[in-house]
Amino acid sequence: MADFTTSTHRSKWLFSPQDLMDKYKAANQRARQSLEKYGSTRIELDMDGSLSYPEPQADAKDSAEKHSRPKPLKIDEEKLLRAFYEFKIQDVCDAFKFPRKIQATALIYFKRFYLQWSVMEHHPKEIMLTCIYTACKAEENHVLAEELGRGIEQDHHTILNNEMLVLQSLGFDLIVYAPYRALEGFVSDMEEFCEPSEQLQLLKESSKVEIDRTMLTEAPLLFPPGQLALAALRKANNLHAVPDFDRYLESMVSGHHPTHTIAELTVSLNVIDSLISKLETPTAKDMKHIDRKLKACRDPGSSDKYFSTNFIFLETTNLNEGPKKPKF
Repeated sequence: MADFTTSTHRSKWLFSPQDLMDKYKAANQRARQSLEKYGSTRIELDMDGSLSYPEPQADAKDSAEKHSRPKPLKIDEEKLLRAFYEFKIQDVCDAFKFPRKIQATALIYFKRFYLQWSVMEHHPKEIMLTCIYTACKAEENHVLAEELGRGIEQDHHTILNNEMLVLQSLGFDLIVYAPYRALEGFVSDMEEFCEPSEQLQLLKESSKVEIDRTMLTEAPLLFPPGQLALAALRKANNLHAVPDFDRYLESMVSGHHPTHTIAELTVSLNVIDSLISKLETPTAKDMKHIDRKLKACRDPGSSDKYFSTNFIFLETTNLNEGPKKPKF
């Protein structure tokens, strides 16, 4: 059975906050340099899997007026755009009624991808679909690219064309550990502290909702899944008050994690809570200005009349009817 302690998830894909900021800055700076040199940040994926940039543009190098050049996205604008599409990943997975594990895996793939790249280089609308498709394959919940593309009215060739790029960017580390499995184990342990009851099941379901929100933050890149699950349990237990959580935490730490103190674990749980409390839902209105800047960076020759918000607004329905038509 796979073990998180010996996994690449633990050894390669958990970072400090400063590590994350350094990676975001590096990707943003590379895109800025491409915009300066080539006049565009778009990177094309060739048939052989190599990446190619457009030819240098004269107006990008020799323009007499700096203000005529496209303005690159700021790091905070990139962050907001990534957040927007992470919400869209959840929307798509809900529309197709995919299990939570697939949703979590797709989100982790998406987060890892944009540790390597700027949104100015690869549009998140396209990458998110490939991440969902790849997550379905990794979790053995097979769905055809044609089916996924048809369900949300997107070209399935885009999904397939980006597959190798996503795999390479993930270092082919496709096994990820979502907090939901750890949650099941913790709830099972809690049965020693309180009788199995409907309230305990309500606690578990509320915790799953908290994990859903946690997955939209940077916490999955900062903390192991067990701590994400514990933070969700603690938050949900504030509402349901099923076990004596402090007593359970003390027993759990002493019995299973002798290398950690309760104080150390509490600090981590508090940081996770703080990240969730700062979570905001970006709206299409919020995104409109950023989308225009992104369009200018990737397609600087486009006329303003072609600018539009290229975001997916999914309304989930019964899959027998299929997901409703996305709006752009």
